[in-house]
Amino acid sequence: MSARTLTCQVTEVENLSADVFGVRLLGRAEAMQYAPGQYLELKLDENTWVPFSIASVDRGEGLIELHIQHWPERDSSVRLREMLQVASQVTLRLPGGESVLDLDSQRPLILIAAATGFSQMKAIIEAVLHEQPEREISLWWAARGRQDLYLEQLASHWAQTHTNFSFHAVTELPLEEPLAVGERITHHHGRIDQVLKAAEMSPETCDVYISGSPGMVYACLDVLEAKGITLERVFSDVFAYAPRTP
Repeated sequence: MSARTLTCQVTEVENLSADVFGVRLLGRAEAMQYAPGQYLELKLDENTWVPFSIASVDRGEGLIELHIQHWPERDSSVRLREMLQVASQVTLRLPGGESVLDLDSQRPLILIAAATGFSQMKAIIEAVLHEQPEREISLWWAARGRQDLYLEQLASHWAQTHTNFSFHAVTELPLEEPLAVGERITHHHGRIDQVLKAAEMSPETCDVYISGSPGMVYACLDVLEAKGITLERVFSDVFAYAPRTP
């Protein structure tokens, strides 16, 4: 699927948390096609394209959802927020990325995300629940604090309503209040790679998708490799834009 440049409408900008906002875009359905796990690039100016994971599954309606971390201390982030709030149209380029859900595989899924890396996993989860409703999904969502799990209620809802879905919330700060009640909802206190190291799991039988900073991705990869993961079944955009030096 080759990348296309197009103009689309901004239909909604909403705050998902104090630091994350959601954006909905609408364009021609045939031009907005993409696969679960891919990303797009928004044009900020003539020389700047900013990548964002697509947080929604392609339903053939030309609708796309993004989750964007806002950094008020960064000029580019402020400019992007202002542009999306006032612009009725934006230019984007899509699709990008090879970390795409393999719907031919029946292997259980381990999805590991940090902060807004959840957006990529959300698209994958929605696709699996629709196309492969019996496939096992284990979501590990890492954040510094509770407030950074900006769609925690959605992840908890999946765990409460789908017996094949489990939600592992991982925070570096302790929780002041417990998570939603559910036998497939678990909280872990610590850094994601340390939590994975201590977890009882069999990654060698799974497909694994990881979304986060290069440091986070490779730290998790080292843990999974020690647990026997088949590296050919680990997918992350980091492998393309920040390959690790041998």
